[in-house]
Amino acid sequence: MTRTSTNNRQRGVAIIEFAIVLPILLMLVMGTAEFGRAFLQYNALTKSLRDGGRYVAAKAVKGSTGVVLINANVRTETSNLVAYGNVAGTGTALLPGLAPANVTVAAGAPGSVVVSANYAYLPIFPWLPLFQFGSLGTAHTLSAAVTMRAL
Repeated sequence: MTRTSTNNRQRGVAIIEFAIVLPILLMLVMGTAEFGRAFLQYNALTKSLRDGGRYVAAKAVKGSTGVVLINANVRTETSNLVAYGNVAGTGTALLPGLAPANVTVAAGAPGSVVVSANYAYLPIFPWLPLFQFGSLGTAHTLSAAVTMRAL
């Protein structure tokens, strides 16, 4: 056997090994990207809800019995703040597809307010069942809530 034929065989083995390992590496990279994106969107949602919680806690009227009253205007402004980052509800949404209708503002336990939201997370790799937990291309709901004491 000549040295050239041995080198060619080794090159062929390396290509086969690469072909076997490549799909696994791609799945790991895509999984990391998908998880990172979902984490960032959930983090943005919770930060937005905290801002909304602070806003409604300062604007809500706390009665002498601890019952919190939230008028419709404050509810609308809080929903706009969570969805758009401003009380006027102008501009683009902080998260794609997040609307004021997805936000709930309510009185919680005596003396507190609750701001919650459900956000439909759409994956960037909908054709991979691994990242969808068995359901192809469907949205997953990210839910978060913040409870704050009314001032």
